Amino acid sequence: MTRRDSFRLLGATGLALVVPQPLLLFAQKNNSMANTEFEVIIIGGSYAGLSTALTLGRSRRKTLLIDAGQPCNRQTPHSHNFLTQDGSTPKAISDVAKSQVAQYPSVHFYSGFANGVKRLQEKFEITTSNGEVFTAKKLVLATGIKDLMPAISGFAECWGISVVHCPYCHGYEIRDKNTAIIANGECAFHLATLVINLTSKLTIITTSKDLFDEHQLKKLKQNNIRIIENDVSAIQHQNGQLESLIFTDDTSEQFDCAYASIPFELHSNIAKSLGCELTEHGHIKVNPMQKTTVEGVFACGDNSSPMRSVAIAVQGGNITGAMINHEFSQESF
Repeated sequence: MTRRDSFRLLGATGLALVVPQPLLLFAQKNNSMANTEFEVIIIGGSYAGLSTALTLGRSRRKTLLIDAGQPCNRQTPHSHNFLTQDGSTPKAISDVAKSQVAQYPSVHFYSGFANGVKRLQEKFEITTSNGEVFTAKKLVLATGIKDLMPAISGFAECWGISVVHCPYCHGYEIRDKNTAIIANGECAFHLATLVINLTSKLTIITTSKDLFDEHQLKKLKQNNIRIIENDVSAIQHQNGQLESLIFTDDTSEQFDCAYASIPFELHSNIAKSLGCELTEHGHIKVNPMQKTTVEGVFACGDNSSPMRSVAIAVQGGNITGAMINHEFSQESF
């Protein structure tokens, strides 16, 4: 870091802190909220929200991004399968994104929760957990999802580290390891077809073999994939690194890692309160232009796509920003 690229600030402790110039700009903008009326409000400041803000900032749209700083992947050590950032930490990617978005003067940041929304004729009114009120003509929900952890001791500590959901995001890093798939039926079979190319040491942990049809059982046997009928009660691990699975009958088996399919819920209830339609799997329903079923409301990122990845979230945000600017342009031209 050069002297030209940094400033020295006096922190609360009286110590001099060296802050990169783009991040200092982000901090300064985050603390200056004199105006409460915007063209667009984005709720959620992870990859989808920041990508939307970048596109809107480059279109000179007055935008407010509200974020509480609790991304779903905050425990994940590294992010993968995102071009130019493969192997970076989620925080590092987010920090760079924030510093770049902050350089566009029409984008403003607010740190906190958006916990209420009202439709006021042609505007949306957002109330934060601290009681501040902001309005905008269009609303973007980039609020992500919340994984619902099973009642398995050690599962949450390993989630995103050695117990993962996606072979594209994490599979290469756990290749050739002794791997478990903790899932049932069609979901377990689908994961097995994807993971077999990454490791030959593969075991499905299922509550019942009866959840597989005859064709699936035949294919699993042909590919030397074991099936264990049992319920996992605990995961033995060291700092999130799986060592063994402990079953409800007190038996155990050693594994290096595992894939698991777990349920989720929307991280925010704002979509439901607005009346946005949901898909059968619980995502916010959007069209190819990221528009929800409620006029003026868009959604992007994990809350509206079953493809959970940084790359997909960034793509959805880019489309969202472009479509919102297009609508404004058509309305005002």
